[in-house]
Amino acid sequence: MGELSRVEMLTQFLKENPTDSFARYGLAMEFSKAGNNERALQEFATLLESNPDYTAGYFMAAQTLAKTGQTEEARKMLTDGIACAARSGNAHAKSEMQAMLEELSA
Repeated sequence: MGELSRVEMLTQFLKENPTDSFARYGLAMEFSKAGNNERALQEFATLLESNPDYTAGYFMAAQTLAKTGQTEEARKMLTDGIACAARSGNAHAKSEMQAMLEELSA
């Protein structure tokens, strides 16, 4: 029997641990890397619904949205992410998202 792919492993893990934010983020990133942006965005949405304080989720979702030409949605995601980073005191993530927001708004 062959090795399970990362997507299969994470999917299986999430069946048993549906609220595991780190695994959900990992799965979204795998889909994003593979160019499956729609599935990536679904996973980011599920992640942020169950864990609205998962700052990195906003940033990577915004990058995926921007990559697919959904600039308005990306800006909204960044605005939400900046608020999340401010709440959690994550200055680095906040400044990264502010810089991306400025680029998208230019």
